[in-house]
Amino acid sequence: MGKQTGILLVFLVLFYPVTALANFDHSQWGRLLDKHLVEINGGRETQLSYDGMLADRDILHAYLAGIAEVDREAFDNWELSDQLAFLINVYNAWTVELVLTEYPDIDSIKDIGFLFSSPWRQRIVFLFGERVSLDDIEHGMIRGWNRYKEPRIHFAVNCAAVGCPPLRGEAYVGDKLEQQLEDNTRLFLMDRTRNYFSSGRLYISSIFKWYEEDFEKGWMGVNSVAEFLLPYADVLELDNETKSSLDKGQLRIRYLKYDWNLNRVP
Repeated sequence: MGKQTGILLVFLVLFYPVTALANFDHSQWGRLLDKHLVEINGGRETQLSYDGMLADRDILHAYLAGIAEVDREAFDNWELSDQLAFLINVYNAWTVELVLTEYPDIDSIKDIGFLFSSPWRQRIVFLFGERVSLDDIEHGMIRGWNRYKEPRIHFAVNCAAVGCPPLRGEAYVGDKLEQQLEDNTRLFLMDRTRNYFSSGRLYISSIFKWYEEDFEKGWMGVNSVAEFLLPYADVLELDNETKSSLDKGQLRIRYLKYDWNLNRVP
């Protein structure tokens, strides 16, 4: 190796943004999910053993401590898929930790907090050198930074409720994120307790109402909830006539009541 080539390599190592640093180890979180998550109906529903998570809380705390060590500048140099996978895992893991702070004396995550302080606004998360809330992560970062523009995150971030899309039985990782998000979306739409067609109406989760704007921002050419659902007509078991009505914006859509009961193993 010539002297100039060696100097160039040193320069690149020291000063070039290294995306390999995005290989944050999510294995602790993945092992906890593998051990304590129960899949039902082919993964369309999941239940979490909070008793098991409580017994392994030291492992969860070790994972959360690792999250707190991630430097924001280094994070910003990661691939976007690695960033998004990281933030989804942070949200889900800290949601479990939040539930554990009150478990087993709660039936819903909404039981945590006070009248003017929802559980999602409590600044419990140590991230990028500061304390932030779950809302800060979901709305301020994942949605608010406007860099990911990914509506399918709503089938990945989990609020510890039965009405939520199922908590996935593995950690999210950048190089599998596309497949994981698509799989989550299809599993959620397959669940007839959350999304179904009946008597000329399409009944879907309230998620599509609460976050309607995220399905109108042009992701994959999609500019409405109806347009987002159209490629999943087979998953929703819509016949050709109903699919045509959906395509024309003529299908009546209703939103289902959300089940806020804790997604725990009975």
